[in-house]
Amino acid sequence: MILRIVKMTFRENSSETFKEFTTSIKDTIKSFDGCLHLDILRDVHKPNIFFSYSHWVSEEYLDNYRNSAFFKTTWSKTKKWFSDKPEAWTVQKL
Repeated sequence: MILRIVKMTFRENSSETFKEFTTSIKDTIKSFDGCLHLDILRDVHKPNIFFSYSHWVSEEYLDNYRNSAFFKTTWSKTKKWFSDKPEAWTVQKL
C-alpha cells in the first residue's frame, strides 16, 4: 500500500470554489479501483491551502487513476485556481 499526499495552494478567491468542487467529486475518486481511502484536508491557519491524502493499493493503481479521463478533466479545471505549483509525495508507512 502507498499513501499519496498532494499540497495545493489556491488563489484566495478560489478556495471556496475548490472546496465545493472537491466535495462533488470525492466519491467518484474514492470509487476508483485501488483507492482505499481519501481525505481532503484544509490548513487551519492558511485556508487557501488544501491537501489530498489518499491510500492506494499500489503505484500502478494510482497511475491508472492519474491517466484516466476523469483525472485529466478535473485536474485541468482545478489547475486554473492554483496560486502556486502543487507539491506531491508518494510514501509508505514504516
